[in-house]
Amino acid sequence: MGSLPALRRALDVMPSPDENHPGLLLRDPLGYSENTLVCPPPLVPFLRYFDGEHQAGTLEAALRESGAGDQAGPLAAHLLESLAKAGFLDDAGFAVRRAEKHAHFARAPRRDAAHAGGAYPDDAGELKALLESRLLDDDRTSGSPPAVPVRPRRLLGIAAPHASPDGAWDSYRAAYRKLEPADASRTLVVLGTSHYGAANRFGLTRKPYVTPLGEAATDTAFVDALVEAGGPAVVEEDYCHAVEHSIEFQVVFLQHVLGAAARIVPLLCGPLVPPRAEERWAEGLSTPGAGAPAEEVWPEDDPAVAQFLGALRALCVSRPVLFVLGVDLAHIGRRYGDRLKARAGEGVLTEVEKADRMRAERLVAGDAAGFWSRVSYGGDPLNWCGTSPLYTFLRAAPPVGGEVLHYEQWQIDAESVVSCAGLAFYEAPAPEV
Repeated sequence: MGSLPALRRALDVMPSPDENHPGLLLRDPLGYSENTLVCPPPLVPFLRYFDGEHQAGTLEAALRESGAGDQAGPLAAHLLESLAKAGFLDDAGFAVRRAEKHAHFARAPRRDAAHAGGAYPDDAGELKALLESRLLDDDRTSGSPPAVPVRPRRLLGIAAPHASPDGAWDSYRAAYRKLEPADASRTLVVLGTSHYGAANRFGLTRKPYVTPLGEAATDTAFVDALVEAGGPAVVEEDYCHAVEHSIEFQVVFLQHVLGAAARIVPLLCGPLVPPRAEERWAEGLSTPGAGAPAEEVWPEDDPAVAQFLGALRALCVSRPVLFVLGVDLAHIGRRYGDRLKARAGEGVLTEVEKADRMRAERLVAGDAAGFWSRVSYGGDPLNWCGTSPLYTFLRAAPPVGGEVLHYEQWQIDAESVVSCAGLAFYEAPAPEV
């Protein structure tokens, strides 16, 4: 009798929201499986046996000891079968599912909208009306005309949330109001957080992004050049694009603000983990959460990351680009593994805001080293969900200044908070002739 397959790590696991079906809800955010399971409370403790190390007989024995008696064998078999059929186990059946999904995405001519009808309307007219009203909402309320973007220097990029628009309209509005119609002539390098991508990898696709507002063309020449020069850190036609929301949300806003002429370079940034970082923490050369370590470690310590950042930097110098970053900031509360019940703007969240703003100061100063030194090593206690795109941007196209346009905290549920912001970054002024 072999080992039980491991429960897949990438699953969303949360308390069931259905009072009639209590337990632990499991679903697949990567879309390999469209199933949703609710594991009833008595069986939840036994999910730990699906770690790839326990034997099937161990699960059956544990169920018997818990009082299942003669039903222990059938219960163990049912639990195994249910998880396997749902595609939630890392077994041979899942390997087939994954390969089929990856092959389907690779063949697809377009990257279809994954979140229309959920995070935002799937009807074009309804979506346009919503964006129009929300992006002008505060001006209409005050009776003032729409704000005219003020650019102290040439705009190099903006950062907007990738949280659900309903939770961060003010930050989206502040960022996207910085754009002007002429920006549609530039290549829009959209850097998004890759929530499911591999560490120290950058996911690219040549596929146009499709939303209810139409098709956003990808600058394939730029992508091809980046693939050629970017080295082993590049993941071509990265499947993560198929399900990721951090770029999709930006494309929706770009289409609305800049129109159909906008050309994008969709680039997903995986977690940045410097080589030997964990060993250095263990050796006491740096302290997680304490700011700059005694011996600095950098993402570029990985030669593949250094090559990619250099290639992106060289390409951005050679042509007119505008960066658009889809990033969130802190994630605090029960949903994110904290014991505390987080409340926006209250208690510890006031300290979170101070820490967020300290990091943002380094961002708008174009200070990549200072920003990295304020991001904890060995696990960020603020759980910033945007560090990789932000650091990539600072190294690839360092701005000479910027501004925090808006900061807010979103009460995503009764016990959890996400912070986000709208930022603008500027280039150095052109020399006078």
